Amino acid sequence: MLLALDIGNTEVTVGLFRAEALVGHWRLTTTAERTPDEWAIALEAFLARAGHSPAEIGAACVASVVPTVTEAMVEAVRSAITNKVGVVDPTTPLPLTLDVAEPLAVGADRIANVLGVLDRYPGDSIVVDFGTATTFDCVTGDRRFFGGSIMPGIRTSADQLVRKAAKLVATELVPPARAIGRRTDENIQGGVLFGTADAVDGMIQRMRAEWPERRVPRTVATGGLAPMIARLARHIDVVDPDLTLHGLRVAAASLAL
Repeated sequence: MLLALDIGNTEVTVGLFRAEALVGHWRLTTTAERTPDEWAIALEAFLARAGHSPAEIGAACVASVVPTVTEAMVEAVRSAITNKVGVVDPTTPLPLTLDVAEPLAVGADRIANVLGVLDRYPGDSIVVDFGTATTFDCVTGDRRFFGGSIMPGIRTSADQLVRKAAKLVATELVPPARAIGRRTDENIQGGVLFGTADAVDGMIQRMRAEWPERRVPRTVATGGLAPMIARLARHIDVVDPDLTLHGLRVAAASLAL
């Protein structure tokens, strides 16, 4: 079995694969202060609760955008789960061309996203990942990642709005019935969620207009809030919340882990 770990700025998403099937899925809060022993205990506890043991894990594959956590997590996995650990970064030999001005600056999560989309939805694609940031990753069917965009994430925008505006309070992010809110919470929900959906639609339209050879790429959304925004947007074709983990599975196979 393969353990896949996507270390994001807010959460660590963990997936357990048996061949191509995702049989376990967990989320941990990203905390830079955790020691390798603490990460190891957390991973062992999740495995045990799901009825698995470290002895079943043959390898692990890690993608991280938080360097301060990467080393501790890799040490934890090697000490408690498996010695066979691969770390995805722009220098990793993978079946992908990073055709951008600064290939070494491409995030490991974005690399995993495009590997996942090429495996599960072959052809030209835009991946929209709703995380701490909302990222747009553009890849062609011949495995060429050629750029994208980054905008503030949904929760990042909402938290910053409440933090900077003295009279606004934290509000549950659920879509309101209408864009013209009658209460303050509806005002915030509409502005953040409808605003994000329209911004995502606008970016997809712009990217499709610039697409090589005027082909129309499929748009695949991933991340925890992807299902909600996809219901509000018009140009998202597929929702695959576990796409990044599947990309790590593809990377692990490429690295013969």
